Amino acid sequence: MLDHAALSARFFFPRRAKVDPAFWVDTHDGERLACFRATPHPGAPTVVYFHGNGEVVSDMLPAFPSWMASLGCNVVLAEYRGYGMSTGMPALVSQLDDVGTLLDAIDVPDERLVLFGRSLGSLYAIEGARRRPGAAALVLESGIFDVGERVRLRVSAADVGATEEELDAELARYFDPVGSLAAFRGHTLVLHTRHDTIVAAHHAESSHAAAREPKKLVLFDDGGHNDIFWRNREAYMAAVAELLRSLR
Repeated sequence: MLDHAALSARFFFPRRAKVDPAFWVDTHDGERLACFRATPHPGAPTVVYFHGNGEVVSDMLPAFPSWMASLGCNVVLAEYRGYGMSTGMPALVSQLDDVGTLLDAIDVPDERLVLFGRSLGSLYAIEGARRRPGAAALVLESGIFDVGERVRLRVSAADVGATEEELDAELARYFDPVGSLAAFRGHTLVLHTRHDTIVAAHHAESSHAAAREPKKLVLFDDGGHNDIFWRNREAYMAAVAELLRSLR
């Protein structure tokens, strides 16, 4: 139901872009994901980054890997189906399984794994935390807590051939941020702006409330959903650097 063509067409905003070199990940159902990997510090923590909607891996190059390298970390930039050079079509639930496939492919021990999700990517970072509750850290930037709220902005239950009750049941089956965050044993850092008009700040507050200690919530006064980094660059980078340095 949540991979219905009507939802995928209205929920996702993929675009094509080249990644060179690509780190290819083969999914369980025959698609290929064009991710990116850089390992300048063998044995160091690896940050697995899930980008936002309408973004692609190449948007993060070379700045994000360079920043992570300066903090002594390796990086993997995850790509979604139908985005960048990846095959297939975007699909909300199928991409949950892709998270597990990607984490298996990079073969990083949980104690050296950092999951980082921005906006849409927060759904997949939280899925990574559900699958790897012993990971070192989880970072959620402008993240989504209530998936149902976002889905219903795009489609009705009838659009995906369901009743409201059936849609609620399907959302609960695949997305349980309360359970996933409560079970996660690593550090959790939540970054958001108070004036985000796309994903409101209550999503960040709910994520922080659900997470167990150690955890930190940073609500910036400046900027919105798409300029949170640039409007708060120094404080944003300091918060992430503090977290990553604490893992050493």
